[in-house]
Amino acid sequence: MSIEPRPPPRQLAATLRRVLGGGAGWRGFFFQLLFVVVLAWVAYEVIDNVRSNLATQRIAAGFGFLTNNAGFDVNQTLIPYSGSDSYARVFLVGLLNTLLVSVIGIFFATLIGFLVGLGRLSPNWLLSRISGGYVELLRNIPLLFQILFWYLAVLGTLPSPRQSISLFGVIFLSNRGLVVPTPIPHPGLEAITAALLIAIAASLLLRFYARRQLFQTGRVITIWPYVVGLPLLAVVVFGAPFSFEIPQLKGFNFAGGSRVIPEFVALTLALSTYTGAFIAENVRAGILAVHKGQMEAGFSLGLTRSATLRLIVVPQALRVILPPLTNQYLNLTKNSSLAVAIGYPDLVSVFAGTALNQTGQAIEIIGITMGVYLLISLVTSVIMSLYNWRIGRSMGS
Repeated sequence: MSIEPRPPPRQLAATLRRVLGGGAGWRGFFFQLLFVVVLAWVAYEVIDNVRSNLATQRIAAGFGFLTNNAGFDVNQTLIPYSGSDSYARVFLVGLLNTLLVSVIGIFFATLIGFLVGLGRLSPNWLLSRISGGYVELLRNIPLLFQILFWYLAVLGTLPSPRQSISLFGVIFLSNRGLVVPTPIPHPGLEAITAALLIAIAASLLLRFYARRQLFQTGRVITIWPYVVGLPLLAVVVFGAPFSFEIPQLKGFNFAGGSRVIPEFVALTLALSTYTGAFIAENVRAGILAVHKGQMEAGFSLGLTRSATLRLIVVPQALRVILPPLTNQYLNLTKNSSLAVAIGYPDLVSVFAGTALNQTGQAIEIIGITMGVYLLISLVTSVIMSLYNWRIGRSMGS
């Protein structure tokens, strides 16, 4: 058995120099190693300093506090909660409230943004100028001031419950919030819901068939009567899946129904209108990026302006709209933390605020809160990236 001779040290050094690119490569490797060592040293010093400060102040580190009783109430909860529940329950309540205002805000901001963006490109002079004024006004006023405006100047000046603004005698708006009917499930809800879902699925399949016929044969099929009629038919045949409990004014407040607190309304309005102004510019830029010949091609096929935008222009513009649209969704979610200014019980207010003040576990609570916002942002980015990939694939790019 033959043993290959080991290369001499000089030959090994020459080989490493060739791999690393000569003297410059060695210097680059040295400075990178030095940077890693300094970074590790700084991290160690920070951790050691935090540990010493916690020991000096006799604050126990760890997440055991999450099982302790919170001892305070929250004025809006999507799940059952009482003051005797744990801080882990408080965290879940605040997280759900943050997700609620973020999802609803994203929906209305997208709707407002697309409508205003299309309005800016409208041939109607008045509509175009109103849309432009909306964008310039809303995006140049700080969001915090807009939240305070809706909360103090608009909702705060509403009448008391006894003089509340009524809509059809079932919805009431006052300075204590918006009171709406509460849905009450009926017996056999599963069968009724299944029938309703089947009707909705049939409507969606019919819509897909109508779009396919339009692109293949140019034949336009009116589907909105089926989209509306099939679910209504399911309700007529199987009955409504639930009834509504109508709120009634008793004394100085309402009994029954569900109350939407004014903090939630103000925050949702401010986030939606503010973010919608930025989305409107994204939509306008995306549509202008599509060649004007696409509009002319739609007109030559006999399509109306709205149909041309909906079927031809907007689907192509989405490839330009979606990347900055994702940024606006992320900004809206993070801007919801400004709810602490008006007392809306979001994650920052009840967990990184009240719970932190009571427990003193600043590092753990702030770390959890930062991690949650990071996770929400990453999930939003992944969803939008997948949708962007699907749009690009359908466009053949």
